[in-house]
Amino acid sequence: MYPVIQASIKIHRHTFSRIRFKWIEIGIIVLIYVLFLLTPLSSPSQSKQALRYEIDAKRAGVTYTSNDALPRGREFKRIDSTYYVGWMLEGTYKFDHAANYIGYKTAAAQLEKAVALMKKDFSTELKTRTNDVMTYINILKYHRDWDYTTFALMQCYTNMEDPAAVWKLLQQCKKINLQDEIFSDTYNYLAWTIHRNRFYTSSTYSFLKNSIDENERFASKLTDSAALKIKRDAELNKTFFGTRYENEKMPSVWHYKSILYTYQLNIESGAYYYEKLRATNYFPANNFATFCAIQAKFKEAETYYTLSKKENPGDKRLNESSYYLSILHQYKNENKKAIEELKDLIKANGSTPGFGWYNLALARALIYDGQTEIAKRYAHTAEQFKEIHIGTTLGQSHYDFTSSLMNLIIKIQEIETVKFLNKGWWYSPQAISKVAKLTIEKYGLQFLIINQFSQNPERDRVIYKIFSTESTVSFDEIWHLLDGFSSTYFLNRFKHELNHDTRVRVKRYYTLFIANILLKKGDYKNAKTYYESILNESTIDTEYEKLFLARVFEGLSSCDQKLGLARTTNYLARLYAMYPQRIPFSGLKMMMHLRSNEKTEIQQQVVKSLRNAAIEWTSQPGPNIPEVKINFNTTNGVQFVEYTCSLNGKIIIQPQRFSYTLAEDAGQKLSLSIFDIGDDDHQSIK
Repeated sequence: MYPVIQASIKIHRHTFSRIRFKWIEIGIIVLIYVLFLLTPLSSPSQSKQALRYEIDAKRAGVTYTSNDALPRGREFKRIDSTYYVGWMLEGTYKFDHAANYIGYKTAAAQLEKAVALMKKDFSTELKTRTNDVMTYINILKYHRDWDYTTFALMQCYTNMEDPAAVWKLLQQCKKINLQDEIFSDTYNYLAWTIHRNRFYTSSTYSFLKNSIDENERFASKLTDSAALKIKRDAELNKTFFGTRYENEKMPSVWHYKSILYTYQLNIESGAYYYEKLRATNYFPANNFATFCAIQAKFKEAETYYTLSKKENPGDKRLNESSYYLSILHQYKNENKKAIEELKDLIKANGSTPGFGWYNLALARALIYDGQTEIAKRYAHTAEQFKEIHIGTTLGQSHYDFTSSLMNLIIKIQEIETVKFLNKGWWYSPQAISKVAKLTIEKYGLQFLIINQFSQNPERDRVIYKIFSTESTVSFDEIWHLLDGFSSTYFLNRFKHELNHDTRVRVKRYYTLFIANILLKKGDYKNAKTYYESILNESTIDTEYEKLFLARVFEGLSSCDQKLGLARTTNYLARLYAMYPQRIPFSGLKMMMHLRSNEKTEIQQQVVKSLRNAAIEWTSQPGPNIPEVKINFNTTNGVQFVEYTCSLNGKIIIQPQRFSYTLAEDAGQKLSLSIFDIGDDDHQSIK
């Protein structure tokens, strides 16, 4: 009370005499004393309980993620900072709105406080397991709050890449042992944590085993424990939730079982659990699409990726379906479609989690459309972006590996572009210098990737096994990686996989790799035998396996050129009809016939620049020889070149045109455009 009296003295000093002030002071003291005697006594605990009743009353209608969760949470902390509710609501709100490391760390700080206070004040209620209705009603609020709070905190730790904190928190949940878990799903998340970190050992995280196989077995046992917990909980909860409790909860176990079996390439067991999930409301379209993709069932994969792409994950995370669809577009030679879709996706989502992956996917689409320089920009953007890996087993090591591999392929294409645009490049000091510089950079990237590759304990499962659930690159990109390694080792390795991999449609990809290695070793006859055996397969999907067939035709063309048979076969023509963008980077010379109306000096220079490309121009048209038609014209003072290409009477490159100023630039662009290579910076006019 003293400070109050002191304040009164200071305020009224100028109006009171010393005597009057003394009487007023005495009167105030007497009044306060009387009020104190008339006020009923209450203990501190009773006051705190009243404050908590007030918080509980005001909390009505406020959900964990509602817009008023943040202001309410802060208000409740002011009312009673020792009660967990305020910390919980502020934490869950911040978790729901987080999109980067700082956001999740900020949310985690609030949620950690909430968890600590719940354990301190309500440990008995949380550990209570009962089938008595009234008892359960009294503890239900604490159970639900613990369930969601620990779930949100676990997600924060996961998104902060802190598996040790995840494991420690889940162990607390395991001890609490809620009788009905809606969000926290303890044992399944323990299994998920093991699986997500399977390539580490106990030296990194104490809760892990010492090999991938051991970790996967551990994860599988934890899903078995999840099933046992559900059975125990069902017996207890049938009073409240009915006899279907177990049936309604088991799909969560099937979900994680399907993930584990798919990773192990156990197709039969994986299919069993996916079919069980199909009969529920929890069928994971994205995971099943990947399950189809690893079996080279690309049409089915596209169907389910497309379905999954439309689903709302409920938080800001990588849309895996959009990323993997871009690889299917690569296989179908729908790279231009992928480019437009990914640009729209990046524009719509901005720099939220997934931004880096989408830029990598866009770089891939541009690479395989032949737009090397533009691909380089997006690959650089991805390399500089700090990606957050939310709700996925794809982590930073996958991201770094994919980024490095994209940069390597870009470097290879840069070298081949210099050689293609200047057929006599070895006579040009400028071209030689550029190729030398790019080659040194390529070796540097290969060295970097080799180090990443050698330290990757999953290489047996993700690289050597073509098509796996954890692979973030296409089969063709894997070949670019392996091209710099021991051919003898991989020849034996892929022959083994060809004989033992049970995925029937995948076997032909091992055959392709074997043929590629034999070609590289100079065994052209045996290589050709393997390539030709692929063309005899009846199950090849010509819509979804265009890139695959393109590589077969490219290999056969190389073999025939080395064997002196190139002019008697049409493999290069078939490659041009299916995937023309690959030819300028293949080292192969396409025989083509040119029809042009050039008249002016600059038009002649354009054609001269075109003829300088590594193309075998012939004066006579004929079967399996693409015909290039060029028409120069000027509109309103602007110079245009129109072009179209056909093969055996069928239009391959639809009529297009572009404007130009410099003849050499126009000739080089034309050299690439007649192979359907786009220019995303300067679109052709159709």
